[in-house]
Amino acid sequence: MLGAILGDIIGSPYEFNSSKTKDFPLLTNSNRLTDDRLMTIAVGCACVNASLYDEDDFKEKVAYYMRLIGRQYRDAGYGGRFYNWLFDDREGPYKSFGNGSGMRVSPVAYAGNTLEEVERLAKWSAEVTHNSMDGISGAQAIASATFLARTGKSKDEIREYISKNFYNLDFTLDYIRPFYSFDVTCLGSVPHAIVYFLESESFEDAIRNAVSLGGDGDTIGVMAGAIAEAYYGIPDELQEKAFEYMDETVQEYYYEYADQLYK
Repeated sequence: MLGAILGDIIGSPYEFNSSKTKDFPLLTNSNRLTDDRLMTIAVGCACVNASLYDEDDFKEKVAYYMRLIGRQYRDAGYGGRFYNWLFDDREGPYKSFGNGSGMRVSPVAYAGNTLEEVERLAKWSAEVTHNSMDGISGAQAIASATFLARTGKSKDEIREYISKNFYNLDFTLDYIRPFYSFDVTCLGSVPHAIVYFLESESFEDAIRNAVSLGGDGDTIGVMAGAIAEAYYGIPDELQEKAFEYMDETVQEYYYEYADQLYK
């Protein structure tokens, strides 16, 4: 979960300012707060305050925390449809197939005790807004890969599971980097984030891979960072740095769920 947050912090300067290289400053004054970090934290809060077996209660809590936290940070870079949903309690799910469902989902990989539970929670977390096949698949793929990584599965096992159940991963970063462009759909970014983790050698390397693609840098960084944390862990220095980029309110929400999900 902190890996997802660091992916957002590191990738945020490159969301609309693409980098096609792994050689970039990791943490700078340009790193900013975005919706990716806030909505990941919101799902985490829902995971520890809702029933994990009651669909209505879980979805209600996801919506509640996304709106509670999101409304405190109006300028965090929300998409247009999501912004309308966030500030209007009457709005329901709108069949989005964007990568927002994948970027916010990682806490469910720690809340669930089995792959089946994790995929069910990922589906519910997506359906609050992203109730389309693509939106649900994106969330389930990231959550599944993160759960498999945190439970000791190998990269080959993770690749095999995702390839069999969700996406074709038969490509490399070096092959697609030259012609890849900004893409906020699940189909156009979730499998890429998973491959960049699979090609990585460390937590930091996974984030550098994601940003070097030259697309939606913060969101792909969030997704790759979530899986990479579960697989590698995070260096202590980076963990400490992460909190320098979170104000007191965001830190309080983070600790509300992290203390219970990180066990």
